[in-house]
Amino acid sequence: MGQGKKLSLVVLISGSGSNLQAIIDAAGRGDLPVEIKAVISNKTDAYGLIRAEHAHIETQVLDHENYPDRESYYLALADLIESYQPGLIILAGFMRILTPDFVQRFAGRMLNIHPSLLPAYRGLHTHRRALEAGERVHGASVHFVTDELDGGPVVLQVQVPVENDDDEQRLAARVLTQEHVIYPTVIRWFAEGRLAVEGNRVLYDGQPLAKPIQLDFRETPPR
Repeated sequence: MGQGKKLSLVVLISGSGSNLQAIIDAAGRGDLPVEIKAVISNKTDAYGLIRAEHAHIETQVLDHENYPDRESYYLALADLIESYQPGLIILAGFMRILTPDFVQRFAGRMLNIHPSLLPAYRGLHTHRRALEAGERVHGASVHFVTDELDGGPVVLQVQVPVENDDDEQRLAARVLTQEHVIYPTVIRWFAEGRLAVEGNRVLYDGQPLAKPIQLDFRETPPR
């Protein structure tokens, strides 16, 4: 991005929008050179819509239940997203499985955050599954989106220890705190032109990453 120019974002949500709030806050502090053009939800009661309205960001609801099939829904959603001409699409708790055509349309400019150390625990209930498996380290991953569920190339991961007295809620809350750190970080790298994807490889500062960048929860992400 040129100096002073902000990257335009569209954010997709289904629920509370806490990662959306982290992005809004980082942009408000001047830490993130982005402009959120719209927040789109598939649910009318998503609290993230209220967060967006409080930040004076345009909101849209496109309810998947109003469409006869996934293909027609995602065609309409893709057209709505494109109407805002975003440089990057952010999945922030958007709880729908994407179609291959939708993913291809936005290939290389769509990011997701997932509450596990991918490739471990793709899909739902990641914290419960990590606890049931007796994991001592859990975490979160930011990755480019492909048509493989939670299978796109990972950029950045944060490792969070599993405590002896953890239950699903406590572990989830601690991981979520770290999500709010790493997601704006990766978005900033993309906005600054430092991040791209080539095939299934992440390019960071022009060099392919042999593996995702790893952070301990006590570390500050690199600038």
